[in-house]
Amino acid sequence: MLRVGDLQRSIDFYTRVLGMQLLRTSENPEYKYSLAFVGYDGGNPGQAEIELTCNWGTTEYELGTAYGHVALGVPDAHAACEKIRAAGGQVTREAGPVLGGSTVIAFVTDPDGYKIELIQTESTTYDDRRHSDAKNADPLRSA
Repeated sequence: MLRVGDLQRSIDFYTRVLGMQLLRTSENPEYKYSLAFVGYDGGNPGQAEIELTCNWGTTEYELGTAYGHVALGVPDAHAACEKIRAAGGQVTREAGPVLGGSTVIAFVTDPDGYKIELIQTESTTYDDRRHSDAKNADPLRSA
């Protein structure tokens, strides 16, 4: 779950920039919050979902030191960065090998400052037996 300051802005980022689908939303007037669930391929159970929570009256959060980042597998990190940039997203680390390794990664930042790591699934570090469906994952559909 990610707490967001502007639910529509976050929905726009995850759907328009990252190519996810808006799976469902809900409102809770009694407790003053709204939820949106985004993901790929219809979400659970086949794919993970991200829950976006907007507490009414709160427009920003301190991210804290415990949160690291969300990671998404992409077939081509360079192409994904170009697509994200073209859609108005912020690439904060260009695609390239991870320090001390050969896996190609990149980072983007969502409108609330959350970091999202893009991990290239066609990397030579993936063992076909351990990551058999990773090479077929395509979260950024046209990347």
